Amino acid sequence: MPETVRIAAAGDVHCRPSQRAHAVRAFAGLDDKADVLLLAGDLTTHGQPEQAEVLAEACAPLDIPVVAVLGNHDWHSNDVESCLPIWEDAGIQVLDRAHAILEVGGIELGVAGIKGFVGGFPGSHLPDFGEPSLRGVYAEAGEEAAALDAGLRAIAHCPVRVALLHYAPTSETLVGEPEPIWTYLGTDRLAPPIREHEPDLVLHGHAHHGTFEGRIGNVPVYNVSVPVMGQDYWVFELSGVEPVTTPIH
Repeated sequence: MPETVRIAAAGDVHCRPSQRAHAVRAFAGLDDKADVLLLAGDLTTHGQPEQAEVLAEACAPLDIPVVAVLGNHDWHSNDVESCLPIWEDAGIQVLDRAHAILEVGGIELGVAGIKGFVGGFPGSHLPDFGEPSLRGVYAEAGEEAAALDAGLRAIAHCPVRVALLHYAPTSETLVGEPEPIWTYLGTDRLAPPIREHEPDLVLHGHAHHGTFEGRIGNVPVYNVSVPVMGQDYWVFELSGVEPVTTPIH
């Protein structure tokens, strides 16, 4: 059994045809640097099939597993159903309120994947009150939190466990974004399942001007949005105790 699992992670890749060459180049050679690629949402610019094809072309040559969650950009055109088969054919497994257990070099890696949602943090929470549309937002955030809890329970036996989201579960990784918009960048209603189950690593994106590293209790949280990292992906080496972050340019 290997001492570590190498996890390459990126969010907000925003694939589109005009950047096809960059997308393909970004993940070229990743097989030699990581054991798995995790994508934290906003896989496309507007959620259109021709944009999904760009990510598919970039990931199809990889021999390592690729697991992703959806982001708000991927839902913009309300055509996710057209994108999913494209990604599936390229070997990209999309988790939407679901989990995956992967065997990576003889060790089980569990990934609990949700999109997450808006909702805010202390002092800025959206309430479960008022118009049905507003209460619907509150309810959806609760459903995402419940799905994260279920996913983390399902992978509890895995030696290495990762929570993969798009929206932020803590304000610590939002620092750098204007505070008035934090409500729309995530919610701490996603944090209780993380505190309870204590995965080895939490990854999210969405906050392009946020902070790379934060914590929820004892759990490390990383904002792997490409604009925050300033590179195409980051490699985390996990032993099941504490992640060691290794930059790969």
